[in-house]
Amino acid sequence: MTRHSNSPLPKRRFPRILRLLATLIVLFLLAAGGLLGYLYQKELPPASDDIRSKLLDSRGNVLATFSPDGRSREPVDLKDISPLVIQATLAVEDRKFYDHSGFDLKGMGRAVLVNLENGSRTQGASTLTQQLARNLYLSHEKTWTRKAKEAVYTLQLEMKYSKDEILRMYLNEIYYGHGAYGIEAASQMYFGKSAADLNLAESAMLAGIPKGPTYYSPYSHLDNAKKRQRIILSVMAELGEITKSEAEQASMETLNLKPQGKKDTLVTAPYFRDYVRGLTTNLLHITNDELDQGGLNVYTTLDQDMQRAAETAVEKEMDGDGELETALVSVDPRNGYLKAMVGGKNYRTNQFNHALSSTRQPGSSFKPIMYLTALSTKTMTGLSVFNSQPTLFHYDNNRKTYQPRNFGDKYLGEINMRQAIAASDNIYAVNTIMKVGADKVAEMAAKMGIVSPLQSVPSLALGTSPVSPLEMASAFAVIGGGGIQTPLTVILKVTDARGDTLYEAPSPQGKTVVEPAAAYVLTRLMEGVFEAGGTGNRVAPIIKRPVAGKTGTTDTDAWMVGFTPELSTAVWVGYDKGRNITTADGRRAAPIFAQFTEKALENVPPKIFPIPDGVVSVYINPESGKLATSGCPTKELDTFISGTEPTEYCDQHGSDSPNSEGEGSTTPIDPTKEDGSLWDDIKRWWLN
Repeated sequence: MTRHSNSPLPKRRFPRILRLLATLIVLFLLAAGGLLGYLYQKELPPASDDIRSKLLDSRGNVLATFSPDGRSREPVDLKDISPLVIQATLAVEDRKFYDHSGFDLKGMGRAVLVNLENGSRTQGASTLTQQLARNLYLSHEKTWTRKAKEAVYTLQLEMKYSKDEILRMYLNEIYYGHGAYGIEAASQMYFGKSAADLNLAESAMLAGIPKGPTYYSPYSHLDNAKKRQRIILSVMAELGEITKSEAEQASMETLNLKPQGKKDTLVTAPYFRDYVRGLTTNLLHITNDELDQGGLNVYTTLDQDMQRAAETAVEKEMDGDGELETALVSVDPRNGYLKAMVGGKNYRTNQFNHALSSTRQPGSSFKPIMYLTALSTKTMTGLSVFNSQPTLFHYDNNRKTYQPRNFGDKYLGEINMRQAIAASDNIYAVNTIMKVGADKVAEMAAKMGIVSPLQSVPSLALGTSPVSPLEMASAFAVIGGGGIQTPLTVILKVTDARGDTLYEAPSPQGKTVVEPAAAYVLTRLMEGVFEAGGTGNRVAPIIKRPVAGKTGTTDTDAWMVGFTPELSTAVWVGYDKGRNITTADGRRAAPIFAQFTEKALENVPPKIFPIPDGVVSVYINPESGKLATSGCPTKELDTFISGTEPTEYCDQHGSDSPNSEGEGSTTPIDPTKEDGSLWDDIKRWWLN
């Protein structure tokens, strides 16, 4: 017998399922609430810019951050951003920004369907908050793990910040192409104006760039940028933020973009930043990553105005896209502070810092170091004469010979040191090193800060041993600093994220390595380089202050190294690949030096070089090299180390005895007792 019955089990199961579902929902809500509470309490990871170590100049201004691109943003408040930029950005990036809690669920659902159809993550629907989370804390890889982290950070941002705060952070963080991060940097780069002053056409153009900073760049792809601009203007009109007439007018407006040559926004002093990076990691014994993420503040000696002057001078003279490279480095002789550094023509295309390269021959710019050796040892004076003519020199106990040539095979006959320096005579230079001794010249160079190995051979006089521009600037700073060698200082102080001092440079302590009188006498001789007949005369009109220096040219290198009382600067020009320079290439170094020096010191009153004790100035007859008399038709005021000045009077013009009457007095001038060479220096500078 079969029993049939309608079992009540299914009816009893339904309430159980409901209770189970209700329990699960409650548990889910509790878990969600707990998660939200946890996320609200949990601190967000520090934004990349908050933990980046910073590079600061001598005034404490931030130059750059230690990061792969070194960028330093210019954050602005919403009130300092044109409302049109905000409207355009929200119209194209996130219309519902003020309505959602960080996610556009409808857009996300649509994107998920598309991605499932394609089998990969090809489409997104990121809100503005999601984009900010990604830019602040995450990479841009398209993985589900990254999306999960992005969702967590998005929730935290929405919980911890107001919508206006999120919008402000976004506009200061987003990338607008060509090195510009943030709306203020982009506005300045593309249009040369503040973000507060952007009009409708400019605002719509900038709002379209972050979607594809290269594809929608008005510099790289103007057609693409204009199409996206029109789309944004159309959307703004649909949303009622502008009229159709305003949209059409803005889309037809010709944009006043800054010249494309100026388009790349670079960190200030990029070569200097890299140089300081190496110094800091070595100084603190930390890795590059520890520096980048350590929140350190590295205070340096760089003067931002002087750095800008250096970069401007280089940009002006090194135009074109050729392979010719350059370097400029400038040091304050008074304290050894490095004030400006340019390591190359274009950091984007060549990151090698030529200012530190010790593989370049300084040529004749090395000669002052040799002449300083001759003067300080009192082996020679400014009146010492050699015959400038083709000469075969014997050295190494007559086992070797050396036969230098003058540029263009021009020989001047009997000349003194002043004339030899001004004309850059090679024969006189080799005669000098043969008399002084190459080993003593190498010793002097080492005292002055040349650390590169030098060969003690006659050709050292002509700068055949390679050195770096930084070494040359440091060595000439000794001459400009009155014989005092002050160690180079680049980093003044390093502090950690809490402001505690990790390192502080000692006060500059100079050491006298050359008799001050010898340094001053050489300085006076080197001023002749910029006078009539000197190799630097063509740039003399640019510099409106006393300056001393020396040019140098080899087959592959061109130099101009010189100094004022405030700055010692070395400029190098040449090619990286051993290519010979042309005559035109060789003429670029001096104008860079002159333009930089004058601009860097434009707010500094001209100063004469300070006169130390132990210096004597006397009038000399340039023909005889003896003390001038009243009968001499011409006379020159020359400077000597006390005790090395001439004692005989000229006997070529009808008088061989002193005449103490009138202007033609032959009595040697003692700057401490008579009119003094200080006044003569002032008159000489003023008349020149």
